[in-house]
Amino acid sequence: MNFSIVVYGAPQQSEGAWSAYRFAEAAIASGHSIYRVFFYHDGVWNGTDSNRPPQDEHDLNQLWSTLAQREKLDLVVCISAAKRRGVFDAGEASRYQTQPNLADGFVLSGLGQYTDALLVSDRMITFGV
Repeated sequence: MNFSIVVYGAPQQSEGAWSAYRFAEAAIASGHSIYRVFFYHDGVWNGTDSNRPPQDEHDLNQLWSTLAQREKLDLVVCISAAKRRGVFDAGEASRYQTQPNLADGFVLSGLGQYTDALLVSDRMITFGV
């Protein structure tokens, strides 16, 4: 089965982000594929390299980056939601005269990527509120 995942929850405020990551790992381990992970609303906080969780908590940013690199996953951060929350890649940071803080392995893009994931995937699974 080919899944896409939508993450709405911030890593510090919701179990949704951690559940999404564990689902992705379990799906891949079971032989399924992940087409895309789309981070929306407060879920965009998963894609910033500004997160510094305490040592006894999961570093979801690093976990997602590592999983994406290992499995060639597409980690898409909604550009509109990201801009509202101050998350910028190098291009957007230059445009707004600020520093980039989008983590490695994540890309900014629009809702077209979300729609594409709906059309291509067998199932779209959402996590967090």
